[in-house]
This record gives sequence, structure tokens and C-alpha cells, in this order.
Amino acid sequence: MPLVLIGAGLCRTGTLSVKTALDEIGLPCYHMREVYLHPSHIPYWYEASCGRPVQWDVLLANYKATVDMPACVHYKELMEKYPDAKVILTVRDPEAWYESVCNTISPQDLNQWGIKLMKFAALVNPIIKKLTVTANQNWTKIFPGPWTRENAINNFNKHNEEVKQYVPADRLLIFNVKEGWEPLCKFLGVPVPDRPFPRVNDPAHFHDQFRVAYIAIFTSLVIPATGLIGLTAWTVRKIGVKTIKSAFMKLIGQ
Repeated sequence: MPLVLIGAGLCRTGTLSVKTALDEIGLPCYHMREVYLHPSHIPYWYEASCGRPVQWDVLLANYKATVDMPACVHYKELMEKYPDAKVILTVRDPEAWYESVCNTISPQDLNQWGIKLMKFAALVNPIIKKLTVTANQNWTKIFPGPWTRENAINNFNKHNEEVKQYVPADRLLIFNVKEGWEPLCKFLGVPVPDRPFPRVNDPAHFHDQFRVAYIAIFTSLVIPATGLIGLTAWTVRKIGVKTIKSAFMKLIGQ
């Protein structure tokens, strides 16, 4: 199925809420969580981050829309591949966006231990290595330079302005999730659902669950690869299978 909507908005701009909304109105949407659900997708995004050709029709065969990273980094390529698709730029107040990122996915937040854990994981699992390389290349492409309030917000605004300049006005919806269903549905030409617009993935929830999910990923993908079965069993006993499963499923929005 060809894409009908391409998300150019950056992470922490309500992308998971939009993804949930699009799923609800019959447009299966690709969000960063899909990468964790489908590790086989990682090599495609790795190739894209290296500037090499990608079989988009294969990667996105089961989706009609994209939002969030890594797809938003490649919105221009996707527009070229799918010339009839419309584009959505999710936006929010830059200061609020910066605070949200700092409380969830910014380098200073994850570097405390998450990135170190993933770097170790990359040593024993080639798929995780490609994932970490892809994430780093995408991040530095959008946010070059030091992660400071001024630089981050400047890069955020620069990206949004670039999208506005690049995408023809008749193909672009600039959307804040606070606006709810009406502008999104009008843009897509679909009926407005008789239910509240989704509101998911607030920073406090993300902050707690992401760390436990790191442990879950480490336990399920990395420790078995090293043959440390005893340590795997200890980790599962220490954290609890239900806790690990719940954290990971909440992280990916299930």
C-alpha cells in the first residue's frame, strides 16, 4: 500500500498521539516503536542514514503513513518516492518541546547509563550496532553541535522552517495535537471520529518506562548472545517477567 501521509515533525511533538489517531482512522502508521517491534527493519534505516538507496516499498509495505524518527529525517526522499502523499508537520511550543526532550530522549538524559548500555550491546549484537549508528547519524543530522537549550531550539526551529519552505502549501498540514481531530481529518478527507483525540506518551511515563525497557532489551537480546544464561535468569528474577513485558509494551504503545 503506498503512503498517503508523510510525517516531517520531530520526536516529542505529539507523534505517538498522531500515530495512534491515524491507526484509529484506518491509516496504519509507522512510528519509531515499529523499529523495536521489527528488528528486520533496522538494516533499511541504516542504509538510509548512510545516504544509500532504500527499498521503501518493501520497508513500508504494511503502512499508509509515517511519523516520528527515523522516517521524519527522510521526508524528502519519501516525498519523491510517494509524490501523491501529503505531509504533516507536527509542532509545539519550542520551549515546551525542549523540556520534553530533556526529560526523555536527549543525550544528557540517556547518556547517564542507557547509551553506555547500548554501546556494550552493539559489541555483541550486529543489529543493535546498526541501530545505534543509525540513531546517532539521524540525531546529529538534525541536531548538529552541542546539546544546549539555545542550539537545540535553533535546530528545532530550523528543521520546521525548512519543511515549510520545501513542502508545497497544498500538500502540507502544520498540526498541533491540541487542535484535535478536525484539522487532521479535514486534511485527509475522512470523517471526524466521535471520540476524544488520543493523548499518549507524556514525558513522566516515557522517562520511567524507557529505562526498564532498556533492561528488557538488554536481557532478551544481548545477554543470551553472550551465553550468560545465569545472568539472564538472575535479571529476569530480579526485575520480574511481568514488569519487563509491561514496560516494553507500554514503551511501544501496546
